[in-house]
Amino acid sequence: MDSLSKPERIVSWICRLTAAVILLQTLFFKFSGAPESVYIFTKVGMEPWGRYGSGCAELIAAILLILPCYAWAGALLAMGVMLGAIGSHLTILRISVQDDHGLLFALALIVFVTSAVTAFLHRRQIPFVSGYFNPQHT
Repeated sequence: MDSLSKPERIVSWICRLTAAVILLQTLFFKFSGAPESVYIFTKVGMEPWGRYGSGCAELIAAILLILPCYAWAGALLAMGVMLGAIGSHLTILRISVQDDHGLLFALALIVFVTSAVTAFLHRRQIPFVSGYFNPQHT
């Protein structure tokens, strides 16, 4: 595992747990076919497989975020899924969906930002970019 300072480890855990909890909390709605989830994925033309697929990707991301040695992978996966969610909000769904006052959009932003911070903190663990941060490999 990457050697993070104590403050970096604390920030990493806060960011990872925040993102993982939000991702896991939304799974129930995706997998149970909650009306708001069905509405969202119908509106973007991806119901039901987009709902199931994004739910599976979010579950995998949450698990990886919790595992210190794979936090970087969970962060990158979560960022990718959240880019899709944020893009859908900005182009199709709008910020507020079914009068949620932008809650889902805000949660997507929080997951994206906390995952970006996690990816940055664990950047030396990312196999395809670790050489750029490790002077021994230059």
